[in-house]
Amino acid sequence: MGDVSAPCPVSESAVVVVDPAVGSGTERDREMNITDSVEGEGLLESSMRLKPHEAQSYRKKALWVSWVSIVVTLILAVAAFTVSFMRHSASAFGFAFDATLDVLSSVIVLWRYSNAAAVHSAHREYIACVILGVIFILSSMCILGKAIHDLSTKLLPEVDDFLFSVSIVSGVLCVILAIAKFMLGRVLTSRALITDGFNSLVGGIMGFSILISAEVFRHEPTVWFLDGTAGVLIGLIILAYGIKLLIDMVPRVRQTRNYERFE
Repeated sequence: MGDVSAPCPVSESAVVVVDPAVGSGTERDREMNITDSVEGEGLLESSMRLKPHEAQSYRKKALWVSWVSIVVTLILAVAAFTVSFMRHSASAFGFAFDATLDVLSSVIVLWRYSNAAAVHSAHREYIACVILGVIFILSSMCILGKAIHDLSTKLLPEVDDFLFSVSIVSGVLCVILAIAKFMLGRVLTSRALITDGFNSLVGGIMGFSILISAEVFRHEPTVWFLDGTAGVLIGLIILAYGIKLLIDMVPRVRQTRNYERFE
């Protein structure tokens, strides 16, 4: 009779090795892994989340929002340039330039989503972001130049009802556009749309900053530099965002240049 105390052989298939790292990853880690895998195939993360008909529906909404943004911000840019030259407002000039930038960024988004087959194309996305980065940097230079000039020459803004009206309308409309772009950009995982939304948000902030600086100057003329300071601050924010965009996106354009089948 065999020894009953002998250990029973265990098959290799029954052995389970528990890796302590498994299950300890956060939700963010898993999302990053998904993003890396789809980008490695030239696709955005939206390709894993959206069904084809859903992606096309959101693409059309992005195009619609971009067209509305172009029309609205073009009108606001003309009004703001008029205010800037008539009332010597550096922040109004900054807003006018930002509104012009918003028009250009919306045109880039239109190009980005003009091809239905390229809705998830990472390469097309990153090219759009690089172009946006360059435009941001050029625009910031103009805004900073005008604001610094006005500060150095102590140019005093002129306040009236027209300035207030343009400020309020610009601020409200730009914030609404920014919210719509942020929502669509999140769903489509589009950095270009989010960047366009950021630009609209900056425009909204600048619109309200015109109102605030003008109101402060009306009651405290000694704080004449607030308007130009706001222009400098906005210019620096746009410059920093543009540089960061180029740093993030230029390497990705190179990485995905072999995946152009969706173009």
